[in-house]
Amino acid sequence: MKIAFYQPKNSILRKYMEGYYFMTPDDSHQPFHYLTFPNNFFILSVAIGSQIMTEDNQIIISHSAESEIIADFLARYTRPIEILYKDPVPEITIYFKPSGINHFINKAYLLFGQKTAINFNPFPDFYETMKGILELNDRTLQIELLEEYWLSKFEQKDLQLIEDILLDIESDLKISDIASKHTISRQHLNTLFTKTVGKPCSEYRKIYRFRSTIEKKKDTKKLTQLTYDNLFYDQSHMIKDFKDLTKVSPQSFFKKIDVDKKNIWLYIYRLYIFTIFAVVIRLLS
Repeated sequence: MKIAFYQPKNSILRKYMEGYYFMTPDDSHQPFHYLTFPNNFFILSVAIGSQIMTEDNQIIISHSAESEIIADFLARYTRPIEILYKDPVPEITIYFKPSGINHFINKAYLLFGQKTAINFNPFPDFYETMKGILELNDRTLQIELLEEYWLSKFEQKDLQLIEDILLDIESDLKISDIASKHTISRQHLNTLFTKTVGKPCSEYRKIYRFRSTIEKKKDTKKLTQLTYDNLFYDQSHMIKDFKDLTKVSPQSFFKKIDVDKKNIWLYIYRLYIFTIFAVVIRLLS
């Protein structure tokens, strides 16, 4: 399976999308197996000629005799999810930034409540357009048509308050202080945030710290320094959060990844596993 990651060329899309990647079957026809760890993105995947089965913290993708489009999304998860491609299939996966999906889909809060969904079809022309893009052999044209399509669905929403709250949370202001700053109650803050971002403020912050720690690991080798650089109370706090989100300690986690790669969130996301947590990183082409 070949994976190619791209950041949007269009400036509007770059503001609301972290990026997207294309998965293309190669000649090996080998199963593709990995763990995905919690993040704060809204993840939309579209594949052709596949079928999906979901179990507790596991998603299994296999070939379908029908060359039809299937789409699914992940809006919220706090434990590792095991992904198994039994058969390689052509796929596009898009990562929308926190709150970004609201600018493309009306009433996105209805999606957040589902956490994950198969047979996702947000627009009347969605399946037809995605199928046409996936069937192309010209990557440049695929990118052009994909970005053109999502730009056609873009509608600017006034989410300035949420964007300000996101910055406050990432700056580690106390939730009560954030509510006071914006002259709203703490309860209303959490309700508004969950409706727009898809999770409570505290959960977002926990995952943000986790991801921030991974980003900074390439420059800081000592876990003690990482603890304070990423606003954990102490090292036991960081260990607890890592175990909650990855099921292993920070020491074990960092032994299994290469933090010197670009797009580190994608490398963390794409882990091959042949035995749980017996993990090696495979370079992306």
